[in-house]
Amino acid sequence: MPRILLIDDHAMVREGFRRLLEETDGFEVVAEAGTPGEALAAARAHAPDLALVDLSLGAESSGLVLLLQLHESFPKMRCVVLSMHDDPALVLRALERGAQGFFTKAVAAEELLEGLRRIMQGERVLSSDLAPPNSHAPAAALTQRERETLRGLLSGLPPKVVAAALGISDKTLYRHRANLMEKLGARHPGELAQIARERGLLVAPD
Repeated sequence: MPRILLIDDHAMVREGFRRLLEETDGFEVVAEAGTPGEALAAARAHAPDLALVDLSLGAESSGLVLLLQLHESFPKMRCVVLSMHDDPALVLRALERGAQGFFTKAVAAEELLEGLRRIMQGERVLSSDLAPPNSHAPAAALTQRERETLRGLLSGLPPKVVAAALGISDKTLYRHRANLMEKLGARHPGELAQIARERGLLVAPD
């Protein structure tokens, strides 16, 4: 019976998935976590067979970073992403960081459960509402506001100055940075800058 670790920063979401899995024969939820730190500690303490990972884990945390940490620290544990996002570039980034599956939170319960069974048998599975990712998948489209925020973040100016120029608080600026990192698949701020340069995202639109 697969032993499962649930990782999501919303307790109600974890409760919903826990009930689904515990009401289904063949699955056992052994731990829950709401932050990357809690997730790593739970993986060490409980040695689960499979981790269900949300990619949005707080203002300054990316599930993509956690995926890589889990993959490197617990190579025998399978990781499956459960996300509200369906961008092909994001799916590809998750798979590159060790995910064996990627399901949107809109997928039917029956499809998710069957997908988890297949993953435990060694398959790599994506939910049916996702387009197959490829290495040439286009970058997630950024809105004009997101581009402005990205240019501000990478301008070298102090965060307080950037936040004031954008008319937002420091806390909101850091939240926007986390969202941009997740959307573009960056593991850390330095990689965010690299991706932005490679994709021409720092160029102001005509």
